[in-house]
Amino acid sequence: MIRNAEAVWKGPAGKGNGVIALGSGAMESKYSLGSRFETDPGTNPEELIAGAHAGCFSMALAVGLTKNGFSPESINTTAKVHIEKVGEGFEITKIELSTVAVVPGISEDEFMKFANGAKEGCPVSKALKAVPIELTARLDV
Repeated sequence: MIRNAEAVWKGPAGKGNGVIALGSGAMESKYSLGSRFETDPGTNPEELIAGAHAGCFSMALAVGLTKNGFSPESINTTAKVHIEKVGEGFEITKIELSTVAVVPGISEDEFMKFANGAKEGCPVSKALKAVPIELTARLDV
């Protein structure tokens, strides 16, 4: 499988802008320095990484639980991607995953084992292994 996206940028960095489009057609959004480092409308690469990571983690957790006889009712994950000025440029310095799940019949310890496994095993986590990834996970009823 190969998944793709396209980004088109027009103009100089401070005044230019662009469009990011997913290959599936599911999303097309403007982006600019203002949407990346301020509050202008549009998306940014870090937000897209956060969405990809939250989705990948939730799916990996559901797969791990299901394969082991648990039937998750819901898994709600948020990802926060931290970008900071480091030296002359910017770096993604940390990703925080936070998940709340409803999984009947599982203990907190068992759930944490699966959550940590999903954090380590989802393809997006593996791709981002150069960045510290923190996980907060809890069961809900």
